[in-house]
Amino acid sequence: MATDFQGIATQFVTHYYTTFDTDRKSLAGLYRENSMLTFEGAQSLGAASIVEKLTGLPFQKVKHEFGPPDAQPTPNGGIIILVTGQLVVDDESRPLPYSQAFQLCQDANGQWFVFNDVFKLVLG
Repeated sequence: MATDFQGIATQFVTHYYTTFDTDRKSLAGLYRENSMLTFEGAQSLGAASIVEKLTGLPFQKVKHEFGPPDAQPTPNGGIIILVTGQLVVDDESRPLPYSQAFQLCQDANGQWFVFNDVFKLVLG
């Protein structure tokens, strides 16, 4: 049976951003030791390093506003996801446009995790 990659992508993105906006430390379970984050050009490898980067960002409150993700299956049974949206940081009146790409893979137990995560602000 074919994987419902679009449905998985939509569920994942909703879960990821809800968790990010409420309790960034809880994102650790979505990454593995071989996961990589590139955040505005700075790379972090491994779940602990990634969560350290995300929890150390210089804002207290954040809200992600995003549209439906674009998703495609990858040859290894994974899913690549592209999200575009806006960040509202510390109740600023001007949201920041961003794009973020995820590559999801499944571990030996069939659990989805983030293998690659690339985040970029889109500044004009």
